[in-house]
Amino acid sequence: MSDSKPDPHHKKKANLTDASGAEVKDENDVSTAILKKKKKPNQLMVTDATNDDNSIIALSEATMETLQLFRGDTVLVRGKKRRDTVLIVLADEDLDDGSARINRVVRHNLRVKHGDMITIQPCPDIKYAKRIAVLPIADTVEGITGSLFDVFLAPYFREAYRPVRQGDLFIVRGGMRQVEFKVVEVDPPEYGIVAQDTIIHCEGEPIQREDEENNLNEVGYDDIGGCRKQMAQIREMVELPLRHPQLFKSIGIKPPRGVLLYGPPGTGKTLMARAVANETGAFFFLINGPEIMSKMAGESESNLRKAFEEAEKNSPAIIFIDEIDSIAPKRDKTNGEVERRVVSQLLTLMDGMKARANVVVMAATNRPNSIDPALRRFGRFDREVDIGVPDPTGRLEILQIHTKNMKLADDVDLEQIASETHGYVGSDVAALCSEAAMQQIREKMDLIDLDEDTIDAEVLDSLGVTMENFRYALGVSNPSALREVAVVEVPNVRWEDIGGLHTVKQELMESVQYPVDHPEKFLKFGMSPSRGVLFYGPPGTGKTMLAKAVANECAANFISVKGPELLSMWFGESESNIRDIFDKARAAAPCIVFLDELDSIAKARGGGSAGGDAGGASDRVVNQLLTEMDGMTSKKNVFVIGATNRPEQLDPALCRPGRLDSLIYVPLPDEEGRRSILEAQLRKTPVAADVDLGYIASKTHGFSGADLGFIAQRAVKLAIKESITADIKRTKDLEEAGMELDDDDAEDVVPELTRRHFEEAMQMARRSVSDVEIRRYEAFSQQMKNAGPGAFFKFPQAGAEADASASGNAFGDAGNDDDLYE
Repeated sequence: MSDSKPDPHHKKKANLTDASGAEVKDENDVSTAILKKKKKPNQLMVTDATNDDNSIIALSEATMETLQLFRGDTVLVRGKKRRDTVLIVLADEDLDDGSARINRVVRHNLRVKHGDMITIQPCPDIKYAKRIAVLPIADTVEGITGSLFDVFLAPYFREAYRPVRQGDLFIVRGGMRQVEFKVVEVDPPEYGIVAQDTIIHCEGEPIQREDEENNLNEVGYDDIGGCRKQMAQIREMVELPLRHPQLFKSIGIKPPRGVLLYGPPGTGKTLMARAVANETGAFFFLINGPEIMSKMAGESESNLRKAFEEAEKNSPAIIFIDEIDSIAPKRDKTNGEVERRVVSQLLTLMDGMKARANVVVMAATNRPNSIDPALRRFGRFDREVDIGVPDPTGRLEILQIHTKNMKLADDVDLEQIASETHGYVGSDVAALCSEAAMQQIREKMDLIDLDEDTIDAEVLDSLGVTMENFRYALGVSNPSALREVAVVEVPNVRWEDIGGLHTVKQELMESVQYPVDHPEKFLKFGMSPSRGVLFYGPPGTGKTMLAKAVANECAANFISVKGPELLSMWFGESESNIRDIFDKARAAAPCIVFLDELDSIAKARGGGSAGGDAGGASDRVVNQLLTEMDGMTSKKNVFVIGATNRPEQLDPALCRPGRLDSLIYVPLPDEEGRRSILEAQLRKTPVAADVDLGYIASKTHGFSGADLGFIAQRAVKLAIKESITADIKRTKDLEEAGMELDDDDAEDVVPELTRRHFEEAMQMARRSVSDVEIRRYEAFSQQMKNAGPGAFFKFPQAGAEADASASGNAFGDAGNDDDLYE
């Protein structure tokens, strides 16, 4: 059996080789080599140390055998962010293969945590150090008198032959406390073993903890969430030329010169550049756009030249130009001569960089279209990476990064928060976490004495951010993309607040909620969801309220645009306002743009000056609106809801499918609808049991939702008036009798709304929509229905199909079309 198995396998391989020559074999070899390389035996997983020595790495016997290491060998261990250190190997029988034990201090030096991978290499050529210089960390030596060397360093290094690495921290215990030291200098450089004759210097000012913490807080790839795809692109563009320039040499192309990062503010463009610099270990030169400008002629260009020279001296290097639009605007649009010269200087520097000078230029902007086009060609900024608003998965990553050092309660559901924060960028998520933590502190404020220098440890221990804190933070924060727009919060109107209109609600849910909640269904059927709906109907039927309820039910962002507010006296300003609103909506997708009183900004075009629009501003606004609604990509979940009382005045191009697809007539409520509106209005109001809302509904034919709301409001007002009058009378009577007023004894004279209140309110009630207007709306609605084949369209039966095709060619038949071209 075992003999026969390899035979067909071998034969198959031979066939492959015969068909395509030796290349396949070669490719197989390469892929096998890559696979083998992936399973490096010297890559080990970090676990916690049992031995708390700063110089030891514990490995299993099997791992030591694989790596050909012996007990007491010195090894070079590489961690993250280009950090490495030297340690002594010890065997640990309880350890799994593929793991390594290192203590907290070593983990900090390597910038790794539990579960991360480290790489181990033998280090046989390590030399004995002639001298080393160490300095203590200031806050660990407070109050210590006497010689640090005698008490701490001499016993620590004596006869231990410890390897040390320049820049590493180590902890020494002695004299009832522990002190942290940092290795400042090693001679010969980088690393060495401290022997009997090594001179140990410990003179100078202690190092401040803040300086050390700054190094510790270096940003790495782990600290960036929500843009993995872009991160991979940037690493490919930046890391490869810096780390392996020979790759490009061997394949015969020039390495990329520059990467332009663009996207809305707060998505992490600058952070990404810092992470790349830290992880590659490259020299990082930051140019803040406006800083290099100078009033002296020629000095701005000279500053730029110096930056590039400095970077070339310290290659491999990354030059990062933040806010590049401030120093490289379009030359034909700028008035200043200085800006033009700076742009020209930047162009020549980026072109003049030596082909393989190991310098990569990165730039960030949130206005890519205002940069000079000459900069955006291949050879200068080769790749433009769009760092957009993260999706729910990206937001979850960002939340996990920001909450990793926070103490969270068990009920916190980060996935839920990520799915509710539509349109939030990285900085918004950070603000959300910070606000939630602040809310937790506010709750415990009564336990904290601000005058005391210290806070009780129990109070500190009890702090834990709860889901309720996050809910509060969600309520007070909104996406930065929408800060300027007036109404951005998700309204607190629910479906149950709206009485009646069941068919309208159903249609709305299908149009708006389904694309947000079930996008995969639309993908399955290969169709993009509808872009918008138009509500039309008499005033007061609940068109605005419906839009609010929709935004709330599908947890989308909501921008309310009042038509007349958009119009401006300045030429081009009105169109610009519409463009800005749609840009913001796209940035905060999924988003509902609600255009109230749409007829004020989208009247039928071609009215000329008769409509009092001499400048043609109204026509331009309509054109802008049409292009924005057509230009919306389906990927961006932006939905437009228009509401109007004058549907016949709207431009017909706006009401076509593809823009406002569904025209929904919001009629006056019928009797059942009126009853449910009254119930919704009086949901939180105490009403007497004998009040028959159904009877009120039957007597209010032709009343709109707003008119019914007025009846309820009027009845409540009468009850409040009666209650206040009774209170005043009772107070007066008690005062006259010389008795004290006791709130507990006072009974409520008007505990609920009675029939009397409603009877009085009904006397004041009036209809706001006349029969003539209703007929006009219904005629328009009927006209829309009659525009299509309506309910009479049916596919022919199977038998009738043949007869139909025999009787003559239908519209879709292309039988004789070819004659045109003969």
